[in-house]
Amino acid sequence: MPILDPNTLDFISSSTDQTVRLGLRLGELLQPGDMVCLYGDLGAGKTALSRGVGRGWGTALRVTSPTFTIINEYPRPKDKAVLYHLDCYRLETDMDVETVGLEDIFYGQGAVIIEWPENIESWLSVDRLAIHIKYLNDTRRTMQFKATGPRSEQLLDDFKRNAFGV
Repeated sequence: MPILDPNTLDFISSSTDQTVRLGLRLGELLQPGDMVCLYGDLGAGKTALSRGVGRGWGTALRVTSPTFTIINEYPRPKDKAVLYHLDCYRLETDMDVETVGLEDIFYGQGAVIIEWPENIESWLSVDRLAIHIKYLNDTRRTMQFKATGPRSEQLLDDFKRNAFGV
């Protein structure tokens, strides 16, 4: 688990189950207002990580890919806070983004996890946790976590302790 600098973490996940468990550890730490951006090709493991984040967040619903709906909402029963799961693969223009109503989500009271954030780069918060996932083989993925602001830096530090004890 190399740590390139205090705001970056590199890791290799050896299975889908391990990716889900990492997501669970991250989801346990998310707070309303947090933004997590998932970068990676189709099949890299973005939705598997998101599934774990939803479990850790505490939703009673099964987290699925929002590819066709663009946005899935996962309320947390204990406090009604919502985890928004976005798939921006099909968003191509600012008009597409405005039509979906992302402004309400980004400035609302929930946490946000975004697949294909590069398609809405100008809409993203400066303070976000970016996770780049790359396919190595059928079971292994490289994952690089990069924090870009004070809240995401704290989130990454807490994640390192929660997931790896460091």
